[in-house]
Amino acid sequence: MKIAICDDDKNIREQIALLVKQQNQNCKIQSYASSEELLSDGVDYDMFFLDIEMGNISGLELAKEIRKRQDVSCSRCIIVFVTGFREYMEDAFDVNAFHYLVKPIREDKFAEVFHRAEKEISMVKEQADRYIIVKEGEQRRKLFLRNIRYIESMDRKAIFYMEHGITETYAKMYDLEEQLGKSFFRCHRGYLVNLEKVIAYSSNSIQVQGGDTIILAEKKYPDFVRAYLRYAKNGGTVNV
Repeated sequence: MKIAICDDDKNIREQIALLVKQQNQNCKIQSYASSEELLSDGVDYDMFFLDIEMGNISGLELAKEIRKRQDVSCSRCIIVFVTGFREYMEDAFDVNAFHYLVKPIREDKFAEVFHRAEKEISMVKEQADRYIIVKEGEQRRKLFLRNIRYIESMDRKAIFYMEHGITETYAKMYDLEEQLGKSFFRCHRGYLVNLEKVIAYSSNSIQVQGGDTIILAEKKYPDFVRAYLRYAKNGGTVNV
């Protein structure tokens, strides 16, 4: 697992690096004294520990740039903010921060957050390798699960709404539900949603990345909440 630490305080950088090594000796750690230094390096990491208040480019601005790069590469990382200022907490979650650690850092809290982050990274990597093969016309296509936002059933066809474009095939939703596993949820007879792509939900609808809103059957709402919480507890990527 590759980890980046970005903080203009050398003591904090060294403390976080030590805390990481206490949890996992096999991590590869790279430290940066500024946002500019990290951005110019251009390296992808599994986890970032970012100070919020830094020089010309704040940790929040840095996180936004990291997310933009991920949108292009279709990758996913964990961002943890480390700061002495609680008032930034709401802004931190606008960039889908995994957690927010307040200085001085408590070792027990760091260990708790780190192990949950490890679990999520493991699940993301597992999902990144999973795929299904569907028949589209006369061709067969490999669809990676990480790129599927949701699936709609229409006129005996299953329509896959992907990160980039749409794929259609003849398939039964029940069969797809069995194939895709617990990271997908049958929220309506006509829809299967990738829980990783959920960004908001109510008792009768789910909004996914990309802006689409799909139906959540009201009778399925309690099951959806339980499934989503179980997915999150098991390390799933949470964007709500």
